[in-house]
Amino acid sequence: MAKVIIDTANHIAAYAAKAARVQVVAAYPITPQTTVVEKIAEFVESGEMDADYIRVESEHSAMAACVGAEAAGVRAFTATSAHGLALMHEVLHWAAGSRLPIVMAVINRAMGAPWSIWPDYSDSLSQRDTGWLQFYCADNQEVFDTIIQAYKICEDKRVLLPAMVCSEGFILSHTAMPVKIPDQEEIDDFLPPYEPGWVLDVDNPFSHAPLVSPEWYMEFRYMIQQAMENSKKIIEEVDKEYGERFGFRHGGLVDRYRCEDAELVLVTMGTMGAEAKISVDNLRQEGYKVGLARVRAFRPFPKEVFRELAETARMFTAIDRHVSFGFEGFLFSEIKASLYPRQITGDPPLISGFLAGIGGRDVTFRDIEKIAKKSWNWMEKGKIEKEIVWWKLRD
Repeated sequence: MAKVIIDTANHIAAYAAKAARVQVVAAYPITPQTTVVEKIAEFVESGEMDADYIRVESEHSAMAACVGAEAAGVRAFTATSAHGLALMHEVLHWAAGSRLPIVMAVINRAMGAPWSIWPDYSDSLSQRDTGWLQFYCADNQEVFDTIIQAYKICEDKRVLLPAMVCSEGFILSHTAMPVKIPDQEEIDDFLPPYEPGWVLDVDNPFSHAPLVSPEWYMEFRYMIQQAMENSKKIIEEVDKEYGERFGFRHGGLVDRYRCEDAELVLVTMGTMGAEAKISVDNLRQEGYKVGLARVRAFRPFPKEVFRELAETARMFTAIDRHVSFGFEGFLFSEIKASLYPRQITGDPPLISGFLAGIGGRDVTFRDIEKIAKKSWNWMEKGKIEKEIVWWKLRD
């Protein structure tokens, strides 16, 4: 029988790693991630989890240990935040280029300087081009479910790429919520033992990831791109199967809420997506036809979903928790790129960008309602008055 646990997202990530029967855990502390690997240490020490727990000297070594473990043919897991993820950068490329389906919990935290321990997406989105799938969670249940799903997606022979499962520091990491955890036998049936795409074997030696000349390097990069494209269908299929088995479905690539007749579609990620559902309900009561597209998978980016939504929506408003310095918010850029060259019929929708919640600044459903009403006013005028708005910026 499934059990309900009331705990923080960090501890829930540890429960998910245990439920996925991870065999190697590389552990290094960093706020606000530390309690993930601390909880796993408790599981290993008590015998609840049969895994090798490796205490490494840095995050760079943590990812290197995961690369070695997966290359030896076992399921690996680690967790990190902010500057720890930045220190992993070199090895992130090696993990993806070696086609190793590692799953890592990223507890989002703003990058310094100035020093911060509060959340935005500057850590994970800075790693968007490393070849890792990226999932962004709205609540603790989704953290558990997505870690389980990520192993099944990433280990599929059509993908064989690593994934980050991201949740915002403190907003989720240290907030307790009830989470339903299926029986281990049911999870085992959903997620079978890891069958590696390749494995280091002293009895069958071969060369992997050696120096590659320009005649072949491009082809290896092409295969990673194809695997990313393949993963879109698999993400949808796995989320659907998980929902049918366990009762929780999170939208696949994009969690769409009241978008069927929406003229204005709000676009955001993570916990702001959960908050925005309250905003949408309130705005609907006031007569505004507003919907929400919560991007669950940022990589691969679900451009096809936005092309579909653009067939009926008059406007998109992106609310980004990160800025690409010298340009704009990531979602804002990705939506525009997805719709040009246009794959839709009729007049193109307007697109506006808001930057909010950076460095952990609070964004409430009331804020999102105000953003939506400002956007609606622009939509009615047929003109965006300000392309990028820094929401609640201090004077």
